[in-house]
Amino acid sequence: MTLTSLTPETEPLLTAALPADRFRRAETRYLEEPRGRYKGRDTLVALPRSVEEVATIVCLCAQHRIGIVPYGGGTGLVGGQVVEDGPVPLILSLERMNAVRAVYADENVAIVEAGVILADVQEAAAQAGRLFPLSLAAEGTARIGGNLSTNAGGTGVLRYGNARDLCLGLEAVLPDGSIWNGLSRLRKDNTGYDLRHLLIGAEGTLGVITAAALKLSPRPAHSGTAMLVVDSPAAALKLLTLGRDLLGESISAFELMHRQGMDFLAEKLPDIRRPWETPPEWCVLVEVGVTAGQDPTDALERLFVAGAEDGLVSDGIIAQSQAQSDDFWTVREHIPEANRRIGSISSHDISVPLGALAEFITKANARIAALGDFRVNCFGHVGDGNLHYNVFPAPGKTKADHLAERDGIKQAVHDLVHELGGSVSAEHGIGRFKVGDLERYGDPVKLAAMRAIKAALDPAGIMNPGAVLRG
Repeated sequence: MTLTSLTPETEPLLTAALPADRFRRAETRYLEEPRGRYKGRDTLVALPRSVEEVATIVCLCAQHRIGIVPYGGGTGLVGGQVVEDGPVPLILSLERMNAVRAVYADENVAIVEAGVILADVQEAAAQAGRLFPLSLAAEGTARIGGNLSTNAGGTGVLRYGNARDLCLGLEAVLPDGSIWNGLSRLRKDNTGYDLRHLLIGAEGTLGVITAAALKLSPRPAHSGTAMLVVDSPAAALKLLTLGRDLLGESISAFELMHRQGMDFLAEKLPDIRRPWETPPEWCVLVEVGVTAGQDPTDALERLFVAGAEDGLVSDGIIAQSQAQSDDFWTVREHIPEANRRIGSISSHDISVPLGALAEFITKANARIAALGDFRVNCFGHVGDGNLHYNVFPAPGKTKADHLAERDGIKQAVHDLVHELGGSVSAEHGIGRFKVGDLERYGDPVKLAAMRAIKAALDPAGIMNPGAVLRG
């Protein structure tokens, strides 16, 4: 079914239904995405204040076949929030729906609207003596509706899981404008198909998430952080296994970093305090959270000693203060910004089985070297098999010098990921940037089922047209 562009002639079909302040022209921030790959076009932004107003907007768009792009914090990295061709859509921003409706500390549950910024969810949990463990570099801007729509990952997945694992229930508007009141606080509910899991990770293609019941956790009584030098990614994985045997589930983060990332920080963000003047080839950032009566420094020292005895760790620094711990995390969290300033030719958010992680890095490096003179910065959440494997020009060159090689580099990396049984989208989603990759590497039966679900729930194709599935 052909969609209708939102134009000055068709805009009154929507604007007449709600107060005038619920709509405005799209500012630049709504028409761009962080990597600059896509540019949107002049259109309206809808700014509803309630789920009923969202339903009104969606119902009218369905009636008049006008596409809708649900918009959270705009931090997505695969173009899911920007439409640059085809019929001009309405942008539907949830930013005014930003209330923390309730916190049930004894139940470890928070009810929040989709427009709440992730850092504010964390703060609301902290004020109740609880932890909302989803944590990522964009948490000061990203909104929880977008986090759920993309099934965001981040640094705490090893212990707490992805966004999907942190959600008990949803309130959402479906593509026909009907409201699903699914804000359940239940841990067990086997009453048929789980619409919550259908909408989480759907990137706004099956409906608009307007609120969520989120799972909170007890706050660790004490936490500790260390930077440990390892000889290789294989050694890092063995250290993780050793750490889990020694410390159980207290390990909340285990991040792998390569020397190239540290070099980029020194070049582009020299004010960032780095742990070593001369960085090691590989290191891991380890965080532990322990209960009352336990000592995180003691836990990390035991891990260091055991790792050294097994030949896995050659050096390390255990943070002696919160400030030093913050410095360690500042290094990790600013690597993506240093990457951006260098300018990657091709960036990859991939996952492979843990047992294949070291093999992937070795083989990927060889395949990239065979394609030319490039630098690789490989880092990520090694504990859950998710790596950010990014390819950069040699010193003195820029990414503009290699535009013709970008697709070949991406395919070389993604082909290897597929060969090893991995995923070409670990935590960023498909958006518009990876639609072709999904078609190339996705299971055909799964793709057919996805298309059938999309056709059943959104027969007019109005929800985030062109994202995830080709329009």
